[in-house]
Amino acid sequence: MTTPNTKLEANLPEPALENFIEWSDSLAGHARELWRHRELLWLLTLREIKVRYKQTVLGVAWAVLQPLSLMVVFTVFFSWFARIESDGIPYPLFSYAALLPWTFFSTSLSFAIPSLIANSHIITKIYFPREVIPLSAVMAALLDFLIASVAFVLLLVAYRVPPSWNLMYVVAIVLIQVLFTAGVSLLLSAFTVLYRDVRHTLPLVIQIWMFVTPILYPASVVPERWRVWYFSLNPMAAIIDGYRRAILQHQPPQLRYLLLAAAVSCLLVWAGYKYFKHLEREFADIV
Repeated sequence: MTTPNTKLEANLPEPALENFIEWSDSLAGHARELWRHRELLWLLTLREIKVRYKQTVLGVAWAVLQPLSLMVVFTVFFSWFARIESDGIPYPLFSYAALLPWTFFSTSLSFAIPSLIANSHIITKIYFPREVIPLSAVMAALLDFLIASVAFVLLLVAYRVPPSWNLMYVVAIVLIQVLFTAGVSLLLSAFTVLYRDVRHTLPLVIQIWMFVTPILYPASVVPERWRVWYFSLNPMAAIIDGYRRAILQHQPPQLRYLLLAAAVSCLLVWAGYKYFKHLEREFADIV
């Protein structure tokens, strides 16, 4: 005789919770494997920096010159000529506070997304967690970001901007940006192995993305009724606005939008890493 509980269990569909737990366990195993290869990640990061600045006169000074030169150009054309609003902040500080994290983001994508194809000679010869390659490009860009931050500190001193307790938020904002950048890099670097068109469209996408992010203009110009969608679809907007508020305006970030950016970043890292590891076994045959 069949009990009611037995009938109920027989009619249950395949539990989605078990699949989710299985996926989480597998990703946790991959993460542990990545941690065991952390020294390799660091070595590849150093190699990435050395190759990037090899046979250059200025070396790592280019990490400072790129956002600094754009700051000068933007100040002349968009502040002096176009008179774009900057929420009462001196435009050099206003633009550099956005260009600094944006340069980290765009440089990471430019080097991380095609990195698997560029390092195909390594992938086909030895075993190691393949995610080390795009992540090393992100880490190298992060080091550039930290170096260029020194120039920002000097600008803050020159403009006599005092520090405040809201600077504590910067640590969380940097962490969210690193997660978001790593998620995009893992997802698109794996996708590039299958479809090489991504490499050709990447510069255009980065350029368009920059103009829809509040770099030249403040986030306050976005109408209130559109802001939830705006910050949901573009976490970099909340991240850059958070930097400006915490460093220049002595205000906490808009936590509603920053937490939304954090949630999107975590989801993107999970999905990007899952997709990357799903395709990893085919990399050696495709590249």
